[in-house]
Amino acid sequence: MEITLKVNEVQHTLDVEPRTLLVHLIRENLNLTGTHIGCDTTTCGACTILLDGKSVKSCTILAVQANGKSVRTIESVAGADGHLHPLQEGFKDNHGLHCGFCTPGMIMRSIELLENNPNPTEEEIRWGISGNLCRCTGYNNIVKAIEYASAKNRGVEPASTEPQFV
Repeated sequence: MEITLKVNEVQHTLDVEPRTLLVHLIRENLNLTGTHIGCDTTTCGACTILLDGKSVKSCTILAVQANGKSVRTIESVAGADGHLHPLQEGFKDNHGLHCGFCTPGMIMRSIELLENNPNPTEEEIRWGISGNLCRCTGYNNIVKAIEYASAKNRGVEPASTEPQFV
């Protein structure tokens, strides 16, 4: 089946099997391997991308369902000059990642979270990322990373925090 979609602002027309999952199209057909495959059941969120601006788990969406839509993956987050997005900077500076497997999905989910709520409370952040699992960090530093990005996006100097190692 022929589909056309925009991925990271680049238009693609592809011939895909109707049963192809969007995550496989992204990774295998487009070679964008930052979107991870963790569970294939929407449990972990490692495959989270933005589909027409909404965070979705691409492991349970068929590629044909993305026909005519816009997809944004982790590869589009940093600036063209390599400058980190405030969320990427926050994850790095606040030790919000350990093994890094969940990080792309966490960042993509957090992009939508901060677009809908530029100044979330800690509770709102924890609820907002509750569909994305991290098996390493204990979430404290992920929350700090999102708080950092929230402050930076609003033009506020991010609070200096001591990373919490768990």
